[in-house]
Amino acid sequence: MRQDSFRNIVIGLIAFLTLVDLFATQAILPALVTHYGVSPAAMGLAVNASTFGMAVAGIAVSLFSRRIDRRKGVVLSLLLLSIPTALLSIAPDLAIFTTLRVVQGLLMSTAFTLTLAYLAENCSARASGSAFAAYITGNVASNLFGRLISAAVADHLGLSANFMLFAGLNLAGAALAFSSLRRTEPMPAADGMRFAPLEHLRNPALRVAFAIGFLILFAFIGTFTYVNFVLVQAPLAVSPMQIGLVYFVFLPSILTTPLAGRAVQLFGTRPTFWSALIVAALGLPLLLGATLAPILVGLALVGVGTFLAQAAATGFVGRAATGDRGAAGGLYLASYFLGGLVGSAVLSQVFDLFGWPACVLGIGLALGLAALLAFGLVAPRALRDPAAAPMIRTPSPAEERM
Repeated sequence: MRQDSFRNIVIGLIAFLTLVDLFATQAILPALVTHYGVSPAAMGLAVNASTFGMAVAGIAVSLFSRRIDRRKGVVLSLLLLSIPTALLSIAPDLAIFTTLRVVQGLLMSTAFTLTLAYLAENCSARASGSAFAAYITGNVASNLFGRLISAAVADHLGLSANFMLFAGLNLAGAALAFSSLRRTEPMPAADGMRFAPLEHLRNPALRVAFAIGFLILFAFIGTFTYVNFVLVQAPLAVSPMQIGLVYFVFLPSILTTPLAGRAVQLFGTRPTFWSALIVAALGLPLLLGATLAPILVGLALVGVGTFLAQAAATGFVGRAATGDRGAAGGLYLASYFLGGLVGSAVLSQVFDLFGWPACVLGIGLALGLAALLAFGLVAPRALRDPAAAPMIRTPSPAEERM
C-alpha cells in the first residue's frame, strides 16, 4: 500500500511537470494582450495554439507508438520542452509566440501520451485505476498551481522571468522521469492488428470516446480562457494577482478526481460520466453572475465536472482498446486537444462578437452533445467483465515496481 501511494505521488508529479505550461499562460492573458498590443481573441488563440501541437503529436505517437521506448521518449520530450518555454521570454511578436506555443504542445503531448502508455502497459489491473487517477490529478494540480505561479511571478518579476521559471520546471520533470520510470521495450502489436490507429477508429465505442474527449476540452477551454477577460473588466475588475488566486477553484477537483476510478467500478462508466457532466452544467448559469462569488462557485463546478469526465473517458479508452493502447491513447489525446483548439477558435469569435453569455451557451451545447454521445460508451462484452479480460496486461512481479 505504501509503495502504491509513493508510486502514485511520483506519477502525479510527472503529470504536473509535464502539463504545467499548458494552462498556466491563461492566467496572464490580460498582461500578454497589453504586452503584444493585440485583441483578446488573437491572444487567446495564440496561447491555446499549444493544443494544435498536442493534437498533431497525439496522432504521431499513435502511428509510431510501438517503436518508441516510453522512458526515453518522456525524458527527451521534457528536456526539449524547456527550450521553447525559455524562448517565450524573448518572443518579439505574436507570430513567434504562437509558433513556440505549438512546439510546446508537440512536446507536452508526446510526454503525456507516452506516460499514459507506460502506465497502461506496466501497472497491474488492480493498480491501473489509481495510477490513471493520479496522473489526471497531477493534470488538475498543474491547472491550479501553474496558474498561481504564473500570475504571481508575472505580476512581481515580469513575463520573461515567468517563462524562464517554467523552463526550469520542465527540466525538473525530465529529471524525475529519468530517475523514476524504468526502461521498457515497446509493446508488440496485438495479433491481427496491422495498423493500430485504423483498427481503433473502426471501434464504435472508441470513436465515441474520441468525440467526447474533443467536446470536454472544447468546453473547458471556452470556460477558463475567456472568463479571464470577464474577471478583469468592470464591475469585477480583478487584479492580475487576484486572477491567480481565483484558480483555487481547481482545489475541489484535486480532491474529487482521484475518486473517478472508484466511481466507475461502483456505478459504471456512463453513470459516472453523466454525473460529471451534470455537475459541470450546474456551474454554467453561475458564470453569468454579476459578483465574484457565484462565478467562483460556477468555475469550481465546471472544473470538478470536466476533470471527472476526462478521467472516466481516459479510463474507458484503456478498457475498450483491443491492442496497442499507446496508439489508442494518442488518438484520444489528439481528438481531446483538437477540441481545445477548435473551442478556442470558435468561442473566441463568439466572445468578441456576442459576449460572455453567448460563449457560456456554446459551452453548454458542447456538454449536452457529450452527454448524448455517452450512450455509445459501451465496451465489448469481454472487456466489460474484468474477470474475462483485464484492462491491461498483468505484469510479472518485477514489473510491479515503478
